[in-house]
Amino acid sequence: MTLETATPERTARHGQPIDFGRRVLVLRRQRFGLRVDLRSVLVCGVLAVLMIALVLAALATGSYQLGFDQVAAALTGGESKLVRQIVVEWRLPRVTAALLFGAALGLSGAIFQSLMRNPLADPGIIGFSQGSHTGALIVILVMDGNYPQLVGGALLGGMGTAVIVYLLAYRQGVQGFRLIIVGIGLSAMLASVNTWLMLKANREDALAAAAWGAGSLNGTSWVQVVVGGVCIAVLATVAAGFSRPMRQLELGDDAAASQGVRVGPARFVLIIVGVALTATVTAASGPIAFVSLVAPQIARRLTRTAGITLVPSACVGAVLCAAADYFAQHLVSTPLPVGIITLIIGGCYLGYLLFLEARRRL
Repeated sequence: MTLETATPERTARHGQPIDFGRRVLVLRRQRFGLRVDLRSVLVCGVLAVLMIALVLAALATGSYQLGFDQVAAALTGGESKLVRQIVVEWRLPRVTAALLFGAALGLSGAIFQSLMRNPLADPGIIGFSQGSHTGALIVILVMDGNYPQLVGGALLGGMGTAVIVYLLAYRQGVQGFRLIIVGIGLSAMLASVNTWLMLKANREDALAAAAWGAGSLNGTSWVQVVVGGVCIAVLATVAAGFSRPMRQLELGDDAAASQGVRVGPARFVLIIVGVALTATVTAASGPIAFVSLVAPQIARRLTRTAGITLVPSACVGAVLCAAADYFAQHLVSTPLPVGIITLIIGGCYLGYLLFLEARRRL
């Protein structure tokens, strides 16, 4: 394998260099090659450092304060049994879940915003999160199910909603704007169903479902982290395999088809992957709002790429979710569900997007 840095210059027909404004790292091995954008690598590296800092801060901070040396010793098998239990069994699953679930939401948002070529294409806005919420509520309030059943209910609810939205929006193909409008309408209907389910349940179950519906990482265990992590890893691998068709679909269906992309199947698989990522998070922690809306757009502005990129979006989502959870637990007088903090951040960002759109039309 050879490494080389490709300059952003190409020679034009008359010998004049053309600057495309990007520097990329080219990895070659025989007939195969990979081009990696250097700015994206740098951004992901900085975000990785922020993740490490957030993990250390979360493991050390709490009602039982610990030093970083105690955290390191507990992670390597040292320290007392109490300290190891606090770090490894109580705090580490929570911060790991925040990073994993945030990355999954960022990845899901990147898929939908790329497919629909719209910065407002968020699984929560177009109804897929509501479908997962409905499926999970049926398992909690009607079936009194366990965690594996909760995962299955959320997946079936989200995927069923995706299929319904896809079929209702299909008119000789699927356009992003039509999909968003149909999704918003179905989301409102599912929100009414969710409210009805809560009202019909007994008080204890309704209170538990309401706390779960706020989006919280309280009580997260290694079981949820492992099961959710495996599902997210499989889905992320599928998304990576379809990253090239996804970028080609951004050019339009006709252009993508002319390059050999099977437009319908590729779009359907990507939608299913995006819904499954959201449903996996919803089953484990409840609906954590707006991370999938904000993360891809922040990543695009940091990397200055022309379109939405998967890995930077996942990294930004992980940082946002972990930072929001840390803020919700330690920087306010009363601990809050992480979903409330992300809702505030996402609401402000949505208002900012609407403000920019209004300025463009003036």
